[in-house]
Amino acid sequence: MSDPLLNLIITGLLAGLGMGLFWPERGLFWRWQRTRQMTRRVLIEDALKHIHHTLYHGRRPTLQSIAGALHRSVDHVADLLTEMQTHGLVTFEGDGFNLTTQGRDYALHIIRAHRLWERYLADKTGYEAAVWHTQSERREHELSRSEIEALSAALGDPCYDPHGDPIPTASGRLLTLGGRQSLVTLPPNQPGRIVHLEDEPDTVYAQLLAEGLHLGMQVLVTEISPQRVRFWADGDEHVLAPIVAANISIVPLPQSEALQASPRATLNQLRPGEAARVIELSPRCLGAERRRLMDLGILPGTLITAEMVSPSGDPTAYRIRGAVIGLRQEQASLIYVTRDLNLDQPARAPAESASSGDRLQPVEVNL
Repeated sequence: MSDPLLNLIITGLLAGLGMGLFWPERGLFWRWQRTRQMTRRVLIEDALKHIHHTLYHGRRPTLQSIAGALHRSVDHVADLLTEMQTHGLVTFEGDGFNLTTQGRDYALHIIRAHRLWERYLADKTGYEAAVWHTQSERREHELSRSEIEALSAALGDPCYDPHGDPIPTASGRLLTLGGRQSLVTLPPNQPGRIVHLEDEPDTVYAQLLAEGLHLGMQVLVTEISPQRVRFWADGDEHVLAPIVAANISIVPLPQSEALQASPRATLNQLRPGEAARVIELSPRCLGAERRRLMDLGILPGTLITAEMVSPSGDPTAYRIRGAVIGLRQEQASLIYVTRDLNLDQPARAPAESASSGDRLQPVEVNL
């Protein structure tokens, strides 16, 4: 004979389990479905990006190349591409693929979101360059069109991301970059300027960052061989494997702009009692770090005197606009200065102004 109370308990548990699994919108089943659909959409968007990127660089996307980019099996990608064709995003052309007008617009939407978010991370946050790409890989799938346009407006509608890639416009126009060439094709003793650093694969980009390379640096190649590429960049010599150097794009410069071998002076090279005037902040100084230094009054033309070094050797106290401020070696190395001073002459007008956000007040520090 069954126990009515036990039956009631079992019935309640089954009902609760059913509600937890199938409750509209919030049940585990429906959440799993949304996650599955989200994953499918992300794969489609990543496939569109890969096809567009490949075509943009004059190559032909294939089933195998897409499978490699998405880290999925060829069978899985074949099924995905069939779905994309059904939705009018791609067309099959022999053993390759092409984007329809709708597919190209969709791909440019994702690329615009990705590159704007990288620009945001570089200009407005303290994230390091090594994580810009991976952070943007996630956010590009989450931003709506209205959010993307609001982000672009807040950034001043930038044309390039922090790696030097063009940002598609809201209307779907993408700049064609002429005049660029790989560093490995630059003739010896021909000056050039870095205009793009490829951020994929991650391991290669990490090596470029470790070398201290950044957009705007002037370069002068002195040796190119199958084993190495040797070049000067802003006064420092670098030696890279050709496969790594190929990820650096430059534009040639006139011979009149040939580099000097001596490195540029930075603030961290001053000894106590020495003074220098700021030339500019390094292009490597971005986001919150750049705003912080500017808010402290470190602008082109500012006179800075090294006062004393802490017993540990870091930080150093500098007198800046009447205040004594402690800066770490790493921070001071981002400030280009000139020691050729005529202290009787007034400083030239600053080329850039401090940000209008919350300002850090100069403080007296005891080191």
